[in-house]
Amino acid sequence: MIEESTNVGTAESHLSEQPEDPRWYAVQTMPRHEKKVSLELQAKDVCCFLPTVSRRRRWSDRQRTIEEPLFAGYVFVRLAFGSPERIALLRTNGVVGLVGVRGAGIPIPEHEIHSIRQVVGSQVPFTERTFLNVGQRVRIRGGVLDGLEGILQSFKGYQSLVVSVQSIQRSVSVTISGYDVEPIPVSSNFAGSHPHRTELS
Repeated sequence: MIEESTNVGTAESHLSEQPEDPRWYAVQTMPRHEKKVSLELQAKDVCCFLPTVSRRRRWSDRQRTIEEPLFAGYVFVRLAFGSPERIALLRTNGVVGLVGVRGAGIPIPEHEIHSIRQVVGSQVPFTERTFLNVGQRVRIRGGVLDGLEGILQSFKGYQSLVVSVQSIQRSVSVTISGYDVEPIPVSSNFAGSHPHRTELS
């Protein structure tokens, strides 16, 4: 399930130059403030993305399914670095700051946000994983995960695709046995080569 706003603020910059194109950034929040921050940002017309996951919680007298943030302590926002929305963001209750050196923020590649959107919106079971930065990068072809890119991993005979957000060092893992996948060649090592598809069993 995804909580997000669809409106992007369009206030004109007071600077003589146009602000840079909007980019995605990770925002660190105070503990258990992700939803509150997301709602307040939406009210300020700041484009935000809060990926959530359904989890069963058990109490002594009952069980309940609740929606929790996929990445505890983080909300994603899309804005231009020098725009008025950035000031509004930093003045939002519960916001610690942008993830990056000295709070300046590190832009997140569009494909990383797209991949997380695709995973949480696909209804395919997934789990949060320890951040990984090794292994072969592959792309799924066909099905609800068509075009999804990530790192291919194998554990106890099960193959999975690990999708990561580099700036916050978080990953999710999707089981992909039976999907048609193709390796993504590294240009420096596979110049002139063509990807081939492999069906995982």
